[in-house]
Amino acid sequence: MERLADSVHRLSGFFGVVAAICLAAACLAVCQMVFVRYVLNASTVWQTEFVLYAVVAATLIGSPYVLATRGHVNVDLLSHYLGRRARRIAELFAATLGIVFCAVVAWSGWRYFYEAWTEGWVTESVWAPPLWIILLPLPLGLGLLVVQYVVDILCLLTGHEVGEPPDAAPGPPG
Repeated sequence: MERLADSVHRLSGFFGVVAAICLAAACLAVCQMVFVRYVLNASTVWQTEFVLYAVVAATLIGSPYVLATRGHVNVDLLSHYLGRRARRIAELFAATLGIVFCAVVAWSGWRYFYEAWTEGWVTESVWAPPLWIILLPLPLGLGLLVVQYVVDILCLLTGHEVGEPPDAAPGPPG
């Protein structure tokens, strides 16, 4: 269990770095676009589309890292009033719902990605990049998000705090 959790946390961390690189590339593309448009007075072809796709990819690919580090926005008003056992049950329920939702979207995204790959689809823009490249972050990011949720559930069931390093000692039973 600890090896699995450690591997998934490392993989989520890797994709967090990839997401940060996507955001940095988007920022560079915006700067280049501004320079080309307003300094060189030339038209831009690919920059706007690239920025949009890079930001969406960063969001999808970075989501497992955000879940692993508990960096998401969380409404925890009710959980403050619950006991430890009830809080764990609520966390298990929420993680299970997260798995179901993400698995359905990842599966649908995979089917869409595969169809774009096999049919050779491209976007309907002047730049016309292959659509499979743009769709890949959907099944990849949400698929890994499902795996991260599974690790979270295993941590909850074995007494580890969710998001704590896997080699840390388990918390007291709840």
